[in-house]
Amino acid sequence: MLDRFYPIVDKTDWLTDLLPSGYRFVQLRIKNQPEDYVRPEIGRAVSFCAAHGITLVVNDYWRLAIDFKSPWVHLGQEDLVEADLPALRRAGIKLGISTHSEEELETALAAQPDYVALGPIYPTKLKQMPWAPQGIGRIAAWKRRIGALPLVAIGGMTLERAEAAYAAGADAVAVVSDVLQAPNPEERARDWVRATR
Repeated sequence: MLDRFYPIVDKTDWLTDLLPSGYRFVQLRIKNQPEDYVRPEIGRAVSFCAAHGITLVVNDYWRLAIDFKSPWVHLGQEDLVEADLPALRRAGIKLGISTHSEEELETALAAQPDYVALGPIYPTKLKQMPWAPQGIGRIAAWKRRIGALPLVAIGGMTLERAEAAYAAGADAVAVVSDVLQAPNPEERARDWVRATR
């Protein structure tokens, strides 16, 4: 259901730029932009991914995910409180949920998600995190708790660190800066694809 390589991008231009790498599963995560910017970006992303056989995950904007018929939505704990989960299910949209603590994992599992994300595994510079890095050992503990439910590792992940995450039980590794801030993002994404297929 998930691809082992799970890139996260902040604008639809990345979808085109990374296409030659062969990625198959991607999240569009747009932060701090007005809805009149976000709406067309999500529309473009849904159309692009559908045309190229790529599975798209829309971060946070669950109403727009329903409007544009995105196959997936990813929610943080705050967004989960406000989201209309029955409406998402009626629309056939699969759900991923972020977790950072035991309490958040319980909240996520109660929502019956299609995957759970755990992070940050390592320190990350992308955003301020109130949680200490979880470490590889927490991946194994989370996987024991959730069983067959897919687990996504996120936060400070690099290709060099990915093998340990997979070995600990991660089904997918979500990647932002290791690809988007690489000297050649498309080549770095291609390296991920080669290593995870």
